[in-house]
Amino acid sequence: MSTRQWIAVAALAAALTACDRADEARDRAGARPDVPQAAVTPAPAAPPQAPEAAPPQPPPAPAPKAQAGAAGGDGAEARRRYRVADRFEVGPGVYVRALAYDPGADALWVGTSAGVLEVGLDDYRVRNTFTRKDGLANEYVFAIAVDRDGNKWFGTNAGGVSRYRDGQWKVFFPMHGLADYWVYSFAQQRSGDIWIGTWAGVNRYDPRTGRLTTYVKELVNEWVYGIAVDSKDRVWFGTEGGVSMYDGRAWYEWTHDDGLGAPNEAGLPPSTNTGLGTRQRHNLGVLSGTGPTYNPNYVFSIIAARDDTIWAGTWGGGVSRFDGRRWTNYTRKDGLAGNIVYAVAQAPDGALWFGTDAGLSRFDGRDWESFNPHHGLTGRDVYAVVATPDGSIWAGTRGGVTRLVRDEASEGR
Repeated sequence: MSTRQWIAVAALAAALTACDRADEARDRAGARPDVPQAAVTPAPAAPPQAPEAAPPQPPPAPAPKAQAGAAGGDGAEARRRYRVADRFEVGPGVYVRALAYDPGADALWVGTSAGVLEVGLDDYRVRNTFTRKDGLANEYVFAIAVDRDGNKWFGTNAGGVSRYRDGQWKVFFPMHGLADYWVYSFAQQRSGDIWIGTWAGVNRYDPRTGRLTTYVKELVNEWVYGIAVDSKDRVWFGTEGGVSMYDGRAWYEWTHDDGLGAPNEAGLPPSTNTGLGTRQRHNLGVLSGTGPTYNPNYVFSIIAARDDTIWAGTWGGGVSRFDGRRWTNYTRKDGLAGNIVYAVAQAPDGALWFGTDAGLSRFDGRDWESFNPHHGLTGRDVYAVVATPDGSIWAGTRGGVTRLVRDEASEGR
């Protein structure tokens, strides 16, 4: 295992001026960020009506047995299929909140609380660093996506959306039709439309017209943290109040009453907020400091797996799997590292990886394997996870990024 420094971000964190911090405080207060304006026309079209009928039911897939395998939620040792290969430090106090793979450039995009890095996967060196002075709307980046045309999309904390390609930046604010300045997720449909999750609903961006359409009342909750698109081009939303789905005609929703999120097995105090923060109550950069809480309706991450099962990471209720008929929940007692699930990704081999408040977990449908700082992770809370085509798993934490690879030596044991 090697440890390297992506010092560009560490230097960025140290270089933030008092003026920058004043700008950030102003942005959080809801003032207009001091960055170039974008020419985007909002669409006034009325959103579709919510349905009365139950959603269409695809044939159910057999739910995998929820059991601990190679390593349980406490990171217990057993035969390990993966190992930590590299650690990349970005500076103390710098949070890595977003990771995205760029196939066109074979690069990893790293979104932090102090700017954005483009890292080449041929040599793991920083190719580019971006901050507000370069055109990024705000240094605190919470979401990154690379669309099929090669555009890079950045969702920021109080800075709206920035889009980058070939040295050119474009920004989107509420004055241009964006639902909110706080942006936490992206997903692209087959049509090319980009869905943008914010704290005031979701936007649908039409790249052909440049228009943004906003949906709020159709959602189970307007605070949208995760978005996924399945093979049927249905769009799934993880919100602070449950899961919503739009199939192109109607909207559907699920909450804890429908089976989403495990029961409060640890007896944690209930949480009426995210624990990560709201505009008034907490700073999104850090945990609230009040200790673990429980809100199974709060879905911070969501993914449509290749078999069209939906996996939703909850706040205190573990991760929930939906097969089209029912939800199956997995928690620490089954092998998940922690019951707060910030991120979900699927690897080329089909296994699911979960970033939690107590480390990183892998689930292949039968066995669990978990990692924490004892195994080499750069931090305990894993906020971002992405898999690259070579099978590497990248995990973002406070202070850095960890790369895991299959442990070929253990395969022969």
